[in-house]
Amino acid sequence: MLRFCPLIILAQLLLTKTYAQQEEPLILDDSVSFDTELAIDDDIFGNVFDEDTSSTTSSWFEGFTVRINQQFSGQVNNHAVEPFPGFSFPRKSELETNRLGINVRYQNAFAPGWLLQASGQGRIYLNNDYEYRANKDHIDTEFRINEFFLQRSFSQESIKFGRQTVVWGETVGNSVLDVINHSEFRDLTIIDIEDARLNQWMVVWDHFGESSNLSSFINLYPEFNPAAVRGSPFFFEPPFNLTDYDRESKLLFEAGTQWKKSFEGSDIAFMAAYLYENQLLYEDPVTGIGDAVAEKNDFILLGFSANKAIGKLLLNFDFAFSHDVLANSFDFPGTSTLSSPLNLKKDQIGTSFGFEYAVDNEQSVSLGIQVQKILDAEEGLLPGQTLVNDGTFGSWLVRYSNTLLNSDLVLSSTLQGDLEADSLLALLGMNYTINDNWAISGQIISINANADSPLVFFAEDLRIGTTITYSF
Repeated sequence: MLRFCPLIILAQLLLTKTYAQQEEPLILDDSVSFDTELAIDDDIFGNVFDEDTSSTTSSWFEGFTVRINQQFSGQVNNHAVEPFPGFSFPRKSELETNRLGINVRYQNAFAPGWLLQASGQGRIYLNNDYEYRANKDHIDTEFRINEFFLQRSFSQESIKFGRQTVVWGETVGNSVLDVINHSEFRDLTIIDIEDARLNQWMVVWDHFGESSNLSSFINLYPEFNPAAVRGSPFFFEPPFNLTDYDRESKLLFEAGTQWKKSFEGSDIAFMAAYLYENQLLYEDPVTGIGDAVAEKNDFILLGFSANKAIGKLLLNFDFAFSHDVLANSFDFPGTSTLSSPLNLKKDQIGTSFGFEYAVDNEQSVSLGIQVQKILDAEEGLLPGQTLVNDGTFGSWLVRYSNTLLNSDLVLSSTLQGDLEADSLLALLGMNYTINDNWAISGQIISINANADSPLVFFAEDLRIGTTITYSF
C-alpha cells in the first residue's frame, strides 16, 4: 500500500529507525531422513510411558521473552501556535503518556524445518495518560497480538503462514517501496516505521537459488490504518466520526512478487504487487448525518531496488511506479482531518536513495532522501482545484548512532525535514543497559515548522520521555 504524500514530513516524522530492509527468512536445516527398511521391535512400546516429559515441556517454555516497561513522556514547552493568520491556540506543558506495558515474544524451532513465532502486547493507561483522560479519567487497558506465524523450511524454500510483515526497499527508514503493511502512529513516542508497522494475515513463499531468490506473498485480509485515538496529539475532531472500512461480503486480497539477484558487493531486485492504499478515503455521509463513509483504493506497484558496498560505505537506491493512486492521498493514520485525498486516480513515480556508513565498529551514520512526483497532475481537476502535493515533493532523513561501554550505552540522533525546508524534526536518544534484566532509555524531540507544513500544529513543541524496562 502507498506511503503518504502531502503530509510527507508528518508521516516521515513518525517513520524512522532501524531500517526498511526486509529480514531474510530463517532457513532451518531439514535433516529428517527415513530408512526404507521397516524393522518391528518386540519392545517397541516398552518405554513409551517411561519417557521424561518434563524436559520436552520445559523446552516449549524456553522460547518466551518477556519485557515489562513503564513509560512517561510529555510536551514541556509552554507556547502558542498560529497555524492560520489570526487564529492561534495554546500548547501547554503537560504529561501525555503514563503507561505500564508488557511485551511477550515467543520463538520455538520445535522440529527440524519448523518454526513457531509469536508476539503480543498489553498496556495499562494510568493517571494523566491521554487515553486515561479520554476514558473519563479511568484506567484503561488494551491487548493486541502482533506477529503470529508458522514457518516450514526446506533446503531451498521457505513457507510462512500467519500474521507477519513484508518489507521492500533498501533506503534506510525512508523507502518509497516500503508500502505493503499498514501502520499506526498514536503519539510521538513512536516515530519509526519499524515500530509502527502492523502485522497482517499473509502467506509468504521464498525460493533461494545459488545467487538469487524469489519471494512472493498473498495477503488474505488487507487492513487499513486505524484512525487516531481520541486525546492523542494526532487527534483532531473530524466533522463526522471516522469508522473502519465496511467489508460486507467483499473478498479483498493483496499479492506481490520480488526477484532478487546478488553479485559481489551488490544486490538488485525487481518487484510487482497489487495493493490497497493503507490510508482510507473518508467521504461525508450523503444525508449529512451519521458516520463518515470509508472508501478503499486499489493500485498497482512496480519497483526496482539496488545496493552497492564500497568498503565501509553501502549505497542504496529504490524506484517505484504506482498506477491509480488517489491524488492528495497520504499514508498517515489520524491525519485525514487535516487534509483529505481527492477521489481522483493518478499515476505517481518516486525514488529514494542514500547511504549507510560504518565509521568504526561503534559508530554509524546514514542518509536517506525521498522524492516523488504525480504524473499529469492537472488532468481531471475542476476549475480552481489544486493538489496539495503538486510538483515534486519529498523528505530527507539523517541518523547517527554511537555504541559505548561494551554496547551497554547507545547514543543516537535523528534529523528529518522536507525538501521545501518547511519543517525540521530533531531527536536525541539514549539507551542504557544496566544489567541482564534492567534497562533505561530516554529521548528528546524538538519540532520546528512554518505555516506551509502540516507540522505547524506541533511547531516549537519540545517533548521529553523516558522508559524503564525489566526483561526476563
